[in-house]
Amino acid sequence: MIIKNALIHDAIHEEPYYGDIVIENGKLVSVGGSAGEDGDILDAEGLHAYPGFVDAHSHIGLDAYGGPTGGTFDINEMNDIVSPHLRGIDSYNAQDTAIPMALAGGVTTVAAGPGSANVFGGTFLAVKLYGNTVDEAVIDPSVAMKCAFGENPKRCYKDKCDSARMTTAAIFRQTLFEARDYMLRKEAAGDDITKMPKFDMKSEALIPVLKREIPLKAHAHRADDIMTALRIAKEFDLKITIEHCTEGHLIVDELKKADVPVAVGPTLTNASKVELLNKSWTTPGILADVGIQVSIITDAPVIPQQYLTLCAGLAVKAGMDPFKALQAITINPARHIGVDSRVGSLEAGKDADVVLTSGDPMVSDTVVRYVIADGRILVRHE
Repeated sequence: MIIKNALIHDAIHEEPYYGDIVIENGKLVSVGGSAGEDGDILDAEGLHAYPGFVDAHSHIGLDAYGGPTGGTFDINEMNDIVSPHLRGIDSYNAQDTAIPMALAGGVTTVAAGPGSANVFGGTFLAVKLYGNTVDEAVIDPSVAMKCAFGENPKRCYKDKCDSARMTTAAIFRQTLFEARDYMLRKEAAGDDITKMPKFDMKSEALIPVLKREIPLKAHAHRADDIMTALRIAKEFDLKITIEHCTEGHLIVDELKKADVPVAVGPTLTNASKVELLNKSWTTPGILADVGIQVSIITDAPVIPQQYLTLCAGLAVKAGMDPFKALQAITINPARHIGVDSRVGSLEAGKDADVVLTSGDPMVSDTVVRYVIADGRILVRHE
């Protein structure tokens, strides 16, 4: 396929440019320049070309469209506050009605996984928003380990085991200490099965975190919760990303010093709990302006997945640089979830995920004309 005459916004170069995009075997062969006429031509005269949009924090496919009565509720384990052994891929429903809606909005890739009821909730997967099964759509089955601070674990387990923020932190540390002890004993045993510790599925699931192979994906809204997450990650020398980061604008210097990726949102919501009182559309722009890697997220279905671009537009309205806002829904979330070698920008060698629009997708009246994923036209609005 050759996409001809598009105005290309590749998410790498700030200024867009006119040119052709060549796709072969599901990959981008070339972006820009003139490609001739040798191929299946898609005339994009008057259209804008963007990378498929990426959301670094979603629950699509797990918290299904229609809710507990109309769909299914496979997002949170509600009986065990420590559940690192759960895997989002095992709850993801590729038949979720919300998926084609999201794809029609130009969102082609998300990180989806467990909610925030538990101190440890399980792993997120990176997935393309198409296909009949998760096995067809998955990019990486385990991109991060979900964990949570603040009101959610307290609220969900207030009658069982978690009544204060220091309780959450203590449970978090104890789980990591036990997992590290298990890992070291397992390594010391080597191939001698008689010396191996008894198999512990929870500790086993945390070994990739302890080895810095995947980051903690830390649900934290309030400034003190963000700092607790950063403090524990430093204690155990772990990789971490801050999810939601609602009060990030109150601790800009600390976040800059920590040098961790942040995912801001969902902001298009009511302040439904006390830790959202300082929610602001200015937050992503403030953090991006000091050089922090910012992704804008929907937390779908909290905000419907297809409105990811609208959220970026509202951040621009509040003062965020438009190019930084574009990067916050393309290359930055791809980096955030570790799949930027495949998606997030229009560059040769990457997956052929291309969105063709009538104008700026962050403006509400823009129409998505085509959505191409892995070289296939999946949405067409001519």
